[in-house]
Amino acid sequence: MKMVIEKFRSKYDHTIDDKGRLSFPSRYREVLRQHESEVLIAIPWDDHLRIYPVAEWEILENKLKADDREQLEELDKVLRYFESESFECVLDKQGRILLPPALRSDLGLKRDIVLIGMIDRVEIWDKDQWNKEREVGREQFIEHKKNIRKRGII
Repeated sequence: MKMVIEKFRSKYDHTIDDKGRLSFPSRYREVLRQHESEVLIAIPWDDHLRIYPVAEWEILENKLKADDREQLEELDKVLRYFESESFECVLDKQGRILLPPALRSDLGLKRDIVLIGMIDRVEIWDKDQWNKEREVGREQFIEHKKNIRKRGII
């Protein structure tokens, strides 16, 4: 019988403690167990943080290193950003990750945050910023439905 690989799904409201630690939802920790690693790679992405299981991150790295001689310089710039701005997070025994102060400051991550499951990754948003993003998504939902239909999904 084939094992079903769980995905990162759903939204969770959480808080960052005074030391910069964030409790990773137990549901997301279950997904990590299936990846057989509690190591995560985090990278700033526009106005939020993206967090990947290390295996998913390695897939991204391999795609970036694909031998495309025509775009080699451009890909190196992207890879340079990915590797210099990313950092490794390891879950502690209580299932928390530590978010460095500079990163929290750069992204405006205050105490109240939202974790969003994005199938192969998790996004961490400041709660106020997420509420703005959510509103924009709702306003554009009709357009999103059209695009989904064009792809034959619904």
